[in-house]
Amino acid sequence: MAEDIEEIYRNYAKSVYRYLLSLTHDEDLAEELTEETFYRAVYSIHTYNGSCKISVWLCQIAKHVWYQELAKRKRHPTQELYENIPSPNMSPEEAHLFQSNKMDLYRAIHQLSEPMREIVHMRISGEFSFAEIGEILGKTENWARVTFYRAKQKIMEVL
Repeated sequence: MAEDIEEIYRNYAKSVYRYLLSLTHDEDLAEELTEETFYRAVYSIHTYNGSCKISVWLCQIAKHVWYQELAKRKRHPTQELYENIPSPNMSPEEAHLFQSNKMDLYRAIHQLSEPMREIVHMRISGEFSFAEIGEILGKTENWARVTFYRAKQKIMEVL
C-alpha cells in the first residue's frame, strides 16, 4: 500500500501543485497546501471508490484544503506588506498605466461566474493545458477550451 501512495504522489504531485498555484498565486502556499492535500488523501484513500480519475479526486481534496485556508484567513487576517516598486526599465507613467491595466483585468476576471473564473486563473497563473483543466474539473478538453474562449469574450466586453 505504501508503494501505491508513493506512486500516486510521484504521478500527481506536480499537477496538484500547479492547480493550487493557479488558485493561490503563491508558490510557498501552493507547496504547503499540496502537502496537506496528500496528507489528507493518505488518510482518506479508503473512501476513493474509483468513480472518477485519481487526479480529479486529488484536485477536489486540494480545492477543499484551499477553501479551508481561505476561511482560516478570514477568521484570522494577516497583514501583508506590498510594495509597488516600479521596474527600473519603466517610467513612472508606464508603471502606473501597467498597474492600472492589471487591476482592470483582474476586476473583470473577478466578475466572471465560477467555472469561467477558475479556468481563466488556471490558464493564466497555473499554465495548465486545456486537457489538464478538463481532467481536473471532470470535463472534456473541448469544454475547457470553449469555456475559456467565452470567458475571454466576457472580459473583453468589460474592458
